[in-house]
Amino acid sequence: MKTINTLALVTLSTLLTAPPTQATSEDANQTKRLYDEQCAGCHSASLRGSAHGAALAGKGFIDKWRNETATSLFTLTQTQMPPGAAHTLTPKEHVQLTRYIVEYNKDRLVDSPLLASLGELDGLLTAPEATAAVDSSDVDSSAADSSAVEFSGAEAIMNLANNAGGFNNQTIKDFQPVTMAELENPKPADWLNWRRTAQGDGHSPLSDINTENVRELTLSWSMALSSGSSQITPLVRDGVMFLTHPDNKIQAIDGATGSLIWEYRYPYPPGSKLLGGPTRNIALFEDSLFLATYDAALVAIDIKTGTERWRTEKADFRQAFTHSAGPIIADGVVVSGINGCELFTEDGCFITGHDPDTGEELWRTSTLAEPDTEAYASWGEIEPDRRGGGDTWIAGSYDPELNLVIYGTSQPKPWAAVSRGMSVDDAALYTNSTLALDPKTGDIRWYFQHIPGETIDMEVGFERILANIDGQQVVLTAGKDGILWKLDRASGEFIALLETLPQNIFDIDHSTGSLTYRHDIASAQIGTTFTACPGIYGGHNWQSASYNPQSNHLFLPLHQLCSDMTPREVDLGEGGGGYGADVATYPMPGKESAAGKLMAIDAKNLQPLWSIEQEALFLTGALSTDGGLVFIGDLDRYFKAFDQSTGELLWSSRLPAPTHGYPITYEADGRQFVAVPTGIGVFRALTAVIFPDIYQPPGGGGLFVFELPSGP
Repeated sequence: MKTINTLALVTLSTLLTAPPTQATSEDANQTKRLYDEQCAGCHSASLRGSAHGAALAGKGFIDKWRNETATSLFTLTQTQMPPGAAHTLTPKEHVQLTRYIVEYNKDRLVDSPLLASLGELDGLLTAPEATAAVDSSDVDSSAADSSAVEFSGAEAIMNLANNAGGFNNQTIKDFQPVTMAELENPKPADWLNWRRTAQGDGHSPLSDINTENVRELTLSWSMALSSGSSQITPLVRDGVMFLTHPDNKIQAIDGATGSLIWEYRYPYPPGSKLLGGPTRNIALFEDSLFLATYDAALVAIDIKTGTERWRTEKADFRQAFTHSAGPIIADGVVVSGINGCELFTEDGCFITGHDPDTGEELWRTSTLAEPDTEAYASWGEIEPDRRGGGDTWIAGSYDPELNLVIYGTSQPKPWAAVSRGMSVDDAALYTNSTLALDPKTGDIRWYFQHIPGETIDMEVGFERILANIDGQQVVLTAGKDGILWKLDRASGEFIALLETLPQNIFDIDHSTGSLTYRHDIASAQIGTTFTACPGIYGGHNWQSASYNPQSNHLFLPLHQLCSDMTPREVDLGEGGGGYGADVATYPMPGKESAAGKLMAIDAKNLQPLWSIEQEALFLTGALSTDGGLVFIGDLDRYFKAFDQSTGELLWSSRLPAPTHGYPITYEADGRQFVAVPTGIGVFRALTAVIFPDIYQPPGGGGLFVFELPSGP
């Protein structure tokens, strides 16, 4: 196993993938395709960086590269990037992208060796181009008829394939509108919400596929996905599947046969950067489908026809705002969060509620404490427009009885605390919190902050599972530190916690849930290196747990990884911010061949039941069923079914690419199906270096649907 320097990796990876803005249309399209295929899931639309990619604009980049040469930058990227697949890009591609990075920063690189040496790049391309266009004069046009298409090269062929196609959209017949009551309590055959129910449990009552016959499971049909990070969740209503692609394309598909009914392609506005990023979920309500786009818009689509009904801009994508989580429906309101909150902006991060018929914004609630509120002082002396973080990476859950929509928020940024001019004693509300909101007004009814003053990217911004256990209404959630929390759903009061992994970060008061940072972490200064186990990739991450409400058993995917972290300076001016630490990530000591873990937990008393360890990380959410099964997929391209009671492996299928996203199960034409997406994801750059013996194809995005050979 190898240790990976995350800062160097993500910096170099991003260098290969920044979309050019001052190039020809053809060059821009080529760069976008390169980005989508190689690095879209790891880096943001902006050169200012993301959770998985370091900044390529601003102070951090300037300080690192201004005294280097453009040739040095080119050489480094060509020999080391993409991770695990060096030399797969051509010299021309490396030159094009290196030049763009430098020119993007030219105003801050005046009189620097990096800018002065930019002309050296032209001399690096001594080999002739490997590709050449077909001379149209060699084509005998006289042989063509009116139904034929003349091609002048490969690019023309690809343009036709991507933009013309021969499919004509159809209409979903006899579609019955999706009611609020159905979203709260779906039919067993349907998968209507991100985690099936509004409560987010990720469990299905279907049992035709069970522990007795799962070994007979076979592939029924599949569908190719667009390039990009595949963390999607299909939805199913009355046998019709609604599938979102990484480029915000939506398809309606016959769930029994895989036949396409209609397709919607989101038209990105000029100047936006099509990333193919992780759009994790969509939402259904009445006769509309709701999509939160990667350029920070919200869209309503006619479910029957696939035509757009309305579109509203939630935030300015030019400020790096985006979506990874889609909306949920709560009390008839379209509720969704926002991402791209690492930069210093006037608006900061927020959650919104929208009218499903018109798209009108009904309310907006900041996830960063605002002036004239009691929580404002929790940020110390930091001004409102210099506060970052509080992203909502994952869709929320909804309790119709209490009429609460419940979200998790991410850590404050930049991290570490010293990088943002704060200490761990500044709580920085409402980051790293569970928020309970009124869905009609957005008012915060209660909050619980899991980690005040977070400083090492230990966010608790993932799924919120709403469970009823022995008459008690609770919230279950876990974060990157591997701590599983149990909160009272009506009040937000702490009930209990479980440390699912060895951790060296906190001293924990198990009676109150209070966490105290280890001294060297709390006191870390710029340039000081310390170790955190688990590290910034978890512990637990976006791969959601599944909860069986009949047995009260929770099935939790975990990563046994650690990180060495070194706080660094960041740009504290307007538009600055980003991520404030250099990071090296590696498997936990003694877990080099057991980095992936699936744990079964009794949620009643928070006691472990069994666990599975393996080298390959589990990269999908967990899916449990009344058939006694837990389905989950991993980095090594396996999709697996385990026995809920014992953890015994009962079935597996090896697919073309790592499994990514959220598996579901549903009924269509009277048969039960199980579906799982594959493709590249945000962990590819990390895992390609840490686990070089595990092959990860650069593409292979698809949806794979399984069933029993001849029904139950």
